[in-house]
Amino acid sequence: MFDLFRSRDKAVRILLGALLLVVALSMLTYLIPTYDTGSGTSDGQVVAVVGKDSIPLTDVQRLIQNNLRQRQLPPEILPTYIPQMVNDLITERAMAYEADRLGFQVSDAELSDAIRQSIPALFPDGNFVGKDAYAQMLAQENLSIPQFEADLRRQILITRLRNIAAGGIVVTPAEVEQTYKTKNEKIKIQWVKVSDDKLKKEAEPSTADLQAYYNINKATYQTPERKNLVLLVADQTKLEQSLTPPEADLRRQYDQNKDQYRTPERVDVRHILFNTTGKSPDEVNKIKAKAEDLLKQVKGGADIGELAKKNSEDPGSAQNGGEYKGVTRGQMLPEFEQAAFSLKPGESAVVKTAIGYHVIKVEKHEDARLRPYEEVKDEMAAQWKKQRASDMMQQAADKAQTALRKDPAHPETVAAQFGMQVVKADGIEAGKPVPEVGNNTDFDQAIAPLRKGEVSQPVALPSSRIVIAELTDIIPPKPASFEEVQTKIHDTVLQNRLRAAVQKRSQEIIDKAKSMNGDIEKAAKSLGLEAKMSDPVNFSGTIEGLGSTAFLANVMKQPVGSFFGPFPLADGSVVGKVIEHVLPDPAKLAAERDSIREEIKNDRLRDRNALFEAGLRDTLTKQGKIKINKEVVDRLVSDFANNRG
Repeated sequence: MFDLFRSRDKAVRILLGALLLVVALSMLTYLIPTYDTGSGTSDGQVVAVVGKDSIPLTDVQRLIQNNLRQRQLPPEILPTYIPQMVNDLITERAMAYEADRLGFQVSDAELSDAIRQSIPALFPDGNFVGKDAYAQMLAQENLSIPQFEADLRRQILITRLRNIAAGGIVVTPAEVEQTYKTKNEKIKIQWVKVSDDKLKKEAEPSTADLQAYYNINKATYQTPERKNLVLLVADQTKLEQSLTPPEADLRRQYDQNKDQYRTPERVDVRHILFNTTGKSPDEVNKIKAKAEDLLKQVKGGADIGELAKKNSEDPGSAQNGGEYKGVTRGQMLPEFEQAAFSLKPGESAVVKTAIGYHVIKVEKHEDARLRPYEEVKDEMAAQWKKQRASDMMQQAADKAQTALRKDPAHPETVAAQFGMQVVKADGIEAGKPVPEVGNNTDFDQAIAPLRKGEVSQPVALPSSRIVIAELTDIIPPKPASFEEVQTKIHDTVLQNRLRAAVQKRSQEIIDKAKSMNGDIEKAAKSLGLEAKMSDPVNFSGTIEGLGSTAFLANVMKQPVGSFFGPFPLADGSVVGKVIEHVLPDPAKLAAERDSIREEIKNDRLRDRNALFEAGLRDTLTKQGKIKINKEVVDRLVSDFANNRG
C-alpha cells in the first residue's frame, strides 16, 4: 500500500507533481514496518548544519527507512548512496536558506492551503478530520505535525526560488519545430554487419607473432608483488553448533523476561480497497455497490485473494491477494481496525474508511497471550548460542592473534587451540580475491603494512566469521616471462588484428559498392556477406540483428544515397547506405507543440537548477554556512553496511 510520505523530498513532489502525491497520500499505509540502522546514536546528533538549521541523524535514518520500503535500491548497495542522501538534504536546506535570505515567507494561510491541496484525505467532504487524526497519520511515518509543516514550508520556499529561474526560460517556435523534427524524423537504411566471428580465423596470431609482440613490449609486462599468507579463520556458525545451553539458564532467562514472550492480540486479514478520495457522491455510491457485490461473492465462496489481485486499488497488497499478516492494534485506520478485530475468522464485511470502501475478510485471530516456555525454548537456545559464540569468537580471535605473534612458526597449533581453520593462501596479489575471504577492503588494509612474519589484526568477515593473517613471504615484482603472459598477449594481439581486419573488410564493402554504382547489396555478396534493409527508424530505436540505432544520430543528416560507417559494434562493425528520409507529418506538430515546449523548458530548468544549486552550495560552504559532520555520516554508513551484512 502506498506509504503516507515515502521520502523527505515528498513535499517537493507535492508542489511539482500534486497528482502523484494525492494518489500516494490517499492510499494511507495500514502497516508500516520499522527499521533500526543499529547506529545506536541519539536523536540529538547532527549530520550537518546549514545556516542555523540543523539536519538531525533521525532525518537521514527516516529517509533510509522510506527507501527500504519502496525497494528503490538493493539493501546491500544502499550504504553507497547514504552520502548522496545527506547531500540532497543539505541542498534542500541551502535552497530554503537562500529563499529566506531573499525575504520569501510562507503565511499560515498559504501553508493551510498547501496541506488541503496535497492531502485531501484530511478533508473528507471539505471538513478537517481533526488534529488527532492528522497527528496519527503523520505518526505512522515517525513525523510530528511541527516536523511535517516545517518541511512543507521549506518546500514551498524552494519552489518559489525555482520558479524565479523558470520564469526567465523562453522556448521559440523554431526550437519546438526542430525538436519535433529531431524526435520524429526516421531513416531507412541498407546495412551490412561485419562480424568478428567471420574474421577470427584469419586474424588468429601464430606463436611467432606473440613472441615478436612480447619482445617489443617486454618492459610493459611485469608480475606484481605477491604475498604468501597463512589464515586462521573462526566461524561463528560452526562454533554455535558445538554449544549446548544449560536448561537451567534458559529457564531462568524465561522467568526473568516473560514480558518479551508475550504476544499482543493480532489478526491475519485480506482486503480489497476501492478508493473514494476526490470522487463525486454518484461515483461513491457506485463504488459502494461494487464493494457490496464483491462481498456477496466472497460470502458465496469466491477466493478473496484472487478478487483482490483483480480489483483492489491498494498497490501494496493487491499483488499478494490483499493479505496482511500479524496485524496488531494501532496499525490501521480506526474503522478498518474495529472490523478486523470484531469479525471472527472466516467472516467478512464491507467497511468505509477515510480513503474508501474495503471488503475485509478475517482469516485468523489470535488473542494476546504469554507464549509458554516449551514454545520459545528453541528460539532462546538459538539466541543463547549466537550470543555465547559471538563472545567466544572475539575472545578467541584476540587470544589467537597474541599466540600467533609469539609462535608464528606453528599456526596449526594455534588454530587447533582456539578451534580455528587454517588456510594457506600463496601468491596473493593486491586487490585480488583471497581464499575464504574473497574481495574485502578491510582485510586488504589489514595485511597491506605487514612485514614478513608479522600478524594482522582480527578482521570481521561476512557470515559471522573472523580472520587473522600471518604474512609468511613477500615475492617482489619482476619482469614476466613470455610463458607467464602468453595468454594475455594472445588476447591483445588477436583483438588488435581483429579490429584491423574488420575495419579493412568494412571499407572494402564501401569501396566495392561505390565501384558498382552504389549497389551495396551486390558488394556485400561478393565478399560473402549479406546486406539487409531496415524499416524506417530513428536513432533511439533498434534494428533486429543489429541492436541500438544510436549510431544513426549523425547519419540522419546525410543525404539519400550516401554511405556511412564503419561504426563499431560489440562484436564487429556496421556499414550502410542511406535509402530514404521519412519526415514527420507537419500536421501532427500542433498536437505536440505544448508538450514539446514544456519538455524543452523542463530540460533547461533542470540544467539551470543544477547549476544554481551547485553554485549556491559552493558559496555557502566557502562562507562557512554549511558544515558537515563527516564522522556521523561515516559511522551511519558503516553501521548500516555491517547490519545489512
